Amino acid sequence: QVQLVESGGGLVQPGGSLRLSCVVSGSFFAIHAMGWHRQVPGKERELVALESSGDTTRYLDSVKGRFTISRDKAKNTAYLQMNSLKPEDTAVYSCYVKYSDGDVIYDYWAQGTQVTVSS
Repeated sequence: QVQLVESGGGLVQPGGSLRLSCVVSGSFFAIHAMGWHRQVPGKERELVALESSGDTTRYLDSVKGRFTISRDKAKNTAYLQMNSLKPEDTAVYSCYVKYSDGDVIYDYWAQGTQVTVSS
């Protein structure tokens, strides 16, 4: 079982920046991927950014060029730098980790942190 601790959400004006952080702790053998999903009430959860093994990254089309995901593997921490934020980026952002414990691979999400982009 792992625990995810998120930080960095909040209120920001359009055009501003925020950085989300996510620390993984607990019992696991290896982390295979980390990223963030976001969800707005009444809409499906969508993948915002993902960094997988081999440092492969994937982004939601609408955030490409504005958001950057990075990981400090020594600290089991991921970061999502969000620049040029728009009101449509407002959502609950949940950190995600794919990890293995023995032969079993798990997907796990944090509760989420609110990001509000508004003037």
